[in-house]
Amino acid sequence: MKRLMISLPASFALALAACGGEGDDALAEDVEERYEERADQLEEMADAAEERADQLEERAEQVDDMGEAMGDAIDEADVVVEQ
Repeated sequence: MKRLMISLPASFALALAACGGEGDDALAEDVEERYEERADQLEEMADAAEERADQLEERAEQVDDMGEAMGDAIDEADVVVEQ
């Protein structure tokens, strides 16, 4: 993927140099559009990761609460444990 992101601008630059400036507006718009699409993809990935992180934090809280409740239940039951 990195190669593609590096090679795309290079190929566009070569095409721009070869055309002598004619049609460079369309080429520039195409390059900008492709980078904007990639930026949008990265933002979506970041949002998804953020949502997943929130879910994991919520689950961690639930597990912590369960452990505390179980510990309290054992303590209240006065279970005799031989060591």
